[in-house]
Amino acid sequence: MEWLIILGVVVAVSLLGLAYLAACVGRFAFVRKLSGGNKWIRRGVSLSILVAAFAAVAACMSLANAVVVFLHEVVFFLLFGFLIRIVGHRMGKEARVNWQSWLAVGFSVVYLAVGYILCHHVWQKDYTLQTEKRIGTLKIALIADSHLSTTFDGEGFARNLQTIESQSPDLLMIAGDFVDDWSEREDMLRACRALGESRFPYGVWFAYGNHDEGFFGGRDFTARELEEALRQNGVHVLADAYETVEDRLVVTGRRDRSLGPRMDMDTLLAGADPDRYIIVLDHEPNDYENEAGSIADLVLSGHTHGGQLIPINQVGRWFGMLDRIYGHENRQGTDFIVTSGISDWELLFKTGTRSEYVIITVQEK
Repeated sequence: MEWLIILGVVVAVSLLGLAYLAACVGRFAFVRKLSGGNKWIRRGVSLSILVAAFAAVAACMSLANAVVVFLHEVVFFLLFGFLIRIVGHRMGKEARVNWQSWLAVGFSVVYLAVGYILCHHVWQKDYTLQTEKRIGTLKIALIADSHLSTTFDGEGFARNLQTIESQSPDLLMIAGDFVDDWSEREDMLRACRALGESRFPYGVWFAYGNHDEGFFGGRDFTARELEEALRQNGVHVLADAYETVEDRLVVTGRRDRSLGPRMDMDTLLAGADPDRYIIVLDHEPNDYENEAGSIADLVLSGHTHGGQLIPINQVGRWFGMLDRIYGHENRQGTDFIVTSGISDWELLFKTGTRSEYVIITVQEK
């Protein structure tokens, strides 16, 4: 439902924005000169420029990224148009230079360049939690939404994994969307080998995300081949299952809600030792009430990409589509953490957040 709402808004804004941008571009001196003062020729030239620019971005990146760039242009043209109109009104004269368009284009380039960096560079995010359970100090690494072949390939994943491993966590948790619908088999296999070569004392743990199964059948490996590659490299794959780790932990992985019916929390954790620290991997942060009412101590999620873009990062909050978009909260004694993800799905910009891996230190009170 959330994507239908977003799609409807995008289509409406795009149609209105195209007409508005064409009028703005038509005010450039070189466009007026090319049109020879003819209004219809000027509109045609303006539309041709916009279509050519859109096609160029789509060819270099993708159609979805071209839409993102276009919508940002619409917003910044509107913003600077409003500001220039206020300035002109106060000065009592109209500017001879098309400042609205020059400022909008320049600001868009800088803004999206920063968004590109925020998406492609990976930062470390730290949390410190406390528990009354007797576990001493536990250090957990969390990643989600690597969407292999988007912002990095298998080798890029291996390099990021080395950085995470250098922080000496006790275990690595992968909260889904390890691969995307268009990830390449070679990248998937290389990333799985990197996981197999890593050294985490309590191992690597994986729960499925909505893209791991593959929605559109556009990749050259199946979900079963992905699971086989993960298991062959020592990764614990959990789907509505849990495992006990020595005398300290219970690690649980939930089946993603997009993949069909799944166990409720009480059924899933029936038999788990409540005296052990219980960690739950659940890709989509959407069942907080039931998870908080269970014996789980920590629930780890991804899926949201931290909101991805302004103002999409607010849409989920406004409509209550998910229990949390990003960050940490505690409900009824259960800690919840949502990561913005180590990479991205399709879009190559993050303006409402940044890419990250998470280091969680859990300390005994």
